[in-house]
Amino acid sequence: MSERPLRIVFVINSLGAGGAEHSLAELAIRLVAAGHEPTFATFVRRPEGFEGLVRDHGISIELIPGRGLPSWTRSLRRFVRRVRPDVVHTTIFEADVAGRLAAFGTGIPVVSSLINVTYGPERLLDPNVRRWKLWGVRQIDGLTARQFTTHLHAVSRSVKDAAVRSLRIRPERVTVVERGRDPDRLGFPTPERRERARRELGIPTDAEVVLSVGRLEHQKGHRYLVAAVAAIRDRPRLVVLLAGRDGHRSAELRQQVRGLGLERTVRFLGHRDDVPDLLAAADLLVLPSLNEGAAGVVIEAMALGTPLVASDLPSLREVTGDGGSGLLVPAGAPEAFAAAIVRILEDERLSRSLGARGRDIFEQRFTLDRSVERMIAMYRSVLDSTHRAVAVGGA
Repeated sequence: MSERPLRIVFVINSLGAGGAEHSLAELAIRLVAAGHEPTFATFVRRPEGFEGLVRDHGISIELIPGRGLPSWTRSLRRFVRRVRPDVVHTTIFEADVAGRLAAFGTGIPVVSSLINVTYGPERLLDPNVRRWKLWGVRQIDGLTARQFTTHLHAVSRSVKDAAVRSLRIRPERVTVVERGRDPDRLGFPTPERRERARRELGIPTDAEVVLSVGRLEHQKGHRYLVAAVAAIRDRPRLVVLLAGRDGHRSAELRQQVRGLGLERTVRFLGHRDDVPDLLAAADLLVLPSLNEGAAGVVIEAMALGTPLVASDLPSLREVTGDGGSGLLVPAGAPEAFAAAIVRILEDERLSRSLGARGRDIFEQRFTLDRSVERMIAMYRSVLDSTHRAVAVGGA
């Protein structure tokens, strides 16, 4: 006898362009295909992102009215009481806090996703982060995680370990389920696809194409990539593509590119819906982040056999695995990034080897089917635990 379908309300700030949003959209779509009933509750609509994709698969999106946490929480509580899902699954701080408080007292279990190393000391190096505000957010996050959350999901062991330390959560309350991507959606890196993608970008077939994907924020470390490019600017066929939404660092990065005279080498692509095609067009992906959770774009690069140069962070080391799919170098070190980029561009055998290893790692650990299967198992485990607790309490 098959288990009954799950009704899940995903609470997230928006379904705009971002790794967490992407992962939840693909998870929800696959849940529908498996006979489950996901619904989204969001606070903001974004012009770009995954709303259209989600709606195209028949998944409803409820825009929760309000202007800030108190009103969002009240409106979300009414929505949750009306829908009565099996599980409320929250992602990102505002959605975490509102979702946890909205479900309190309803008997509906709450699962919150931990997606980044949010409270590490490196966050204070970001000029847009205020120490007092980060402290306050951490206290609220930790309190509501400990008191009003049934279980937590972490996208990597590194993220789990960081949350256990910073939020004072018991380790047994956190389940690690790695992100997954759909290999059918990503496709394969054929020579024809590479040529077509380059042609659409106006890039010569013989160009050396370096790609970086991520919003233009301090965390993503783009300025170190630009500095690395300046060190290897004598490569006449070099093209560097920066794909990602504008952020707090956008103006500074454009000024850096102009100041170094790299306008003909570095191209700002803005938000893109065709990242898999960009990966197929690229010779390598560079991720110069200062902190990361799981980096979905790295998983996509591995699926497409695109070699990687990235910051040597615990979370990225964990994703790429032993013997990995790329070269990891110290974060914030332009010279090391430059040397690693040149090494891959000039060593075709190394490039092919890294790409092949990446594809192997993807197939073993990061397919969407594997991730969804483990998420469903976690939801059912949380439900079983909740039902047992109710039964014991009522005995």
